[in-house]
Amino acid sequence: MSDHQIDAQDVRIFCGRSNPDLAQGIADDLGVPLEKSNFRRFSNDCMEVQLGASVRERTVFVIQSLVKPVSEHLLELLVMLDIARNAGARSVHAIIPYYAYARSDIKDAPRISITARLVADLLATAGATHIMTMTLHSPQVHGFFSVPTDVLTARHEFGKYLSNRDMEKTVVVSPDVGHAKSAARFAQMFNLPVVAANKERIADNQVRVSGLFGRQIHKYQRALIYDDEIATGSSVLEVCKELIKKGIMEIIPVCTHGVFSGKSLQSLAAIPQIVEIIATDTVPPPADKPSCLTILPVAHIFGEAIWRNYTRQSIGGLFSYWQDSES
Repeated sequence: MSDHQIDAQDVRIFCGRSNPDLAQGIADDLGVPLEKSNFRRFSNDCMEVQLGASVRERTVFVIQSLVKPVSEHLLELLVMLDIARNAGARSVHAIIPYYAYARSDIKDAPRISITARLVADLLATAGATHIMTMTLHSPQVHGFFSVPTDVLTARHEFGKYLSNRDMEKTVVVSPDVGHAKSAARFAQMFNLPVVAANKERIADNQVRVSGLFGRQIHKYQRALIYDDEIATGSSVLEVCKELIKKGIMEIIPVCTHGVFSGKSLQSLAAIPQIVEIIATDTVPPPADKPSCLTILPVAHIFGEAIWRNYTRQSIGGLFSYWQDSES
């Protein structure tokens, strides 16, 4: 439990069924109980949710990551937000550690939805007066939300975890040019150089990497691949192939959201040059976690941000796009 305690009589914290361990960690950090929620199905398969405590004239936080099954967990979240609003909550905060639909951020084919914007509209319609998430897939998604939205970062947690490592002859690698700025902010913490892969996405689980922009890779022995999430692992796998060709001996993929769909984690763990994979618990860790996978907790980051928001303090230093670290 942190020193950032808030009035447990004034606040209610609930969670859906996507990541209850993280929700409990956030509640513990704030010294507020995680209230029960009841879920059941009607005979026609419709969902019913009932919040287990009164929310009238209280500040309500609903914690839910959009992990598999995403549509089920999204509906849970929308229903819970609607319940809190209609039950007289003073304010309703949607805490979404992993906003999966952030990847659907552009109209890159005919007759498709920009789903990241659609879901943002649904959250506001359901009753969210404020949204908090962590590391969106692309910065423009932040602009899709019509209510105040805070995008947090785990970058400083990665920095603290790696602070005692030998960073000599190490380079930070962005899997694509679009994430080069994020990788540069991470590299700045260690005063390391950055390179970006020239990536072309062919399909959801298939990419092509045709080269690396930046420094000459053969000068380095270790690479930190820095990305927002690893899902199918196709981007990281292709970048690894390119790095190994260039003589890199140690590779450490670092990501905020360890989705690890299908056999992606096993495929990454099978590469001898990958000595460690680092992610956070915005997505529940896999049950068959390999020894090379390190999961860093982020409950205290959300707890800090919630406390600052509740006490009307700035949370700028916790933002994903903030340049300078804050102790």
